Amino acid sequence: MECRVLSIQSHVVRGYVGNKSATFPLQVLGFEVDSINSVQFSNHTGYGHWKGQVLTAEELNVLYEGIKLNNVNHYDYILTGYSRDISFLVTVVDIIKELKKANPSLVYVCDPVMGDQGAMYVPENLLPVYKNKVVPLADILTPNQFEAELLTGRKINTEEDAIEVMDLLHKMGPETVVLTSTDLPSKQGDQFLVALGSQKIKKPDGTNTDQKICMDIPKVDAVFVGTGDLFAALMLAWTHQHPKDLKTACEKTVSVMHHVIKRTITYANEMAGPGKRPTPAQLELRMVQSKADIENPAIVVEAKVLQKSSQ
Repeated sequence: MECRVLSIQSHVVRGYVGNKSATFPLQVLGFEVDSINSVQFSNHTGYGHWKGQVLTAEELNVLYEGIKLNNVNHYDYILTGYSRDISFLVTVVDIIKELKKANPSLVYVCDPVMGDQGAMYVPENLLPVYKNKVVPLADILTPNQFEAELLTGRKINTEEDAIEVMDLLHKMGPETVVLTSTDLPSKQGDQFLVALGSQKIKKPDGTNTDQKICMDIPKVDAVFVGTGDLFAALMLAWTHQHPKDLKTACEKTVSVMHHVIKRTITYANEMAGPGKRPTPAQLELRMVQSKADIENPAIVVEAKVLQKSSQ
């Protein structure tokens, strides 16, 4: 059976963020992807210049209405990322509710993009919308540490805190939560980032099991744009293939990320030349060149199981 994804994210003419970052890997992994572009920009906003248009809530509704009139609004997955407008986000919520009603087994993958490193880069009035309307609908949630703290009102200073925060996020709705990056110290030293995941699974007999995992991810000294969008898309793909095995899904996701980033930094440094910092254009993800890694990643990051319990 073919699997169809509705992806509502930003679009750039040049480079890889939002839908440009998510669509290609999903298609390579066999998914049909219908994209709604929340913005259309010349390039991402980390460049010196950018131009473009922003889709309004009304325009989003018009596009969705067209899909609906043709009776092709049947989806297995919805994927959402960056949104900076409250009415747009509320309209997205309405669409998700309608699609979940039509297909109760639809899976909603949400990257609650709000900020990083202690600072919000979307208007603060989006937080209550995420908290009260978006997260309760999500099945898979991929926040970074700061976003997880915003959503739960809890600080993460230890692994125990992180586990508690993931449990609080489960209580809000999502069955799978992945903290894509944290400031927690890695046991492998300061060249590694710590990511954690938690998955609750209802067994056929009605009991719940849950699995929590932890990963040490090698750091790369550069700022990449579009990696969060790629991460959420890969989580969608690999949890689809391994629905009850968070460990494997996360290992494949993070390993693909590692291969793409490594290829990107190698290319960027070659382009920039010795001793020079690569430009944003040189640091665009080497997505097409990574097709084989996306399809069949060599596992370079292993996930440790922290706890597995049945309730």
